[in-house]
Amino acid sequence: MPVRSLTSSVLKWPDRALVEREVRQWAVDEAARRPELIQLGYFGSYARGDAGVGSDLDMVAVVRQASEPFERRAVGWDLTRLPVPAEILVYTEKEWSQLGAKSPRFARTMASETVWLARLGDRPPG
Repeated sequence: MPVRSLTSSVLKWPDRALVEREVRQWAVDEAARRPELIQLGYFGSYARGDAGVGSDLDMVAVVRQASEPFERRAVGWDLTRLPVPAEILVYTEKEWSQLGAKSPRFARTMASETVWLARLGDRPPG
C-alpha cells in the first residue's frame, strides 16, 4: 500500500514495475490455491500503462462455477497483499462466454485491454 515518508509529507506510490511484479506473484499463488480458476488478469489503467498516483488495480477472474452470486464473489479473494488498492470481478465460465451478448462494449474493452496472468483455459469473452 502507499506509505508516507517519515521525513516528508509526500505520499510515495508504488511504481508500475513493483505493482506488476507483486500482482504476478499473487496470481501464481491464487492459481495454485484455486482449482476452479480458469483465467486471472488485470485491466484498466495498469493494463493500458497510464496508471498514476492513486490508481487502483482492476482485476478479473474466470472460474468454472461459483456458489455465490456475482455481487458477493469478490469477498472470497484476499487482495490485501497487493501494493495498491485493488478490486476483482469474478465471472463464471458461462457468464464470461455470454459477456459479449450482455455487455458488448465492456467485452470489447476486456478483450483488448486485459493482461492475463494465469490462463488455465482459453476462453475469451463471447
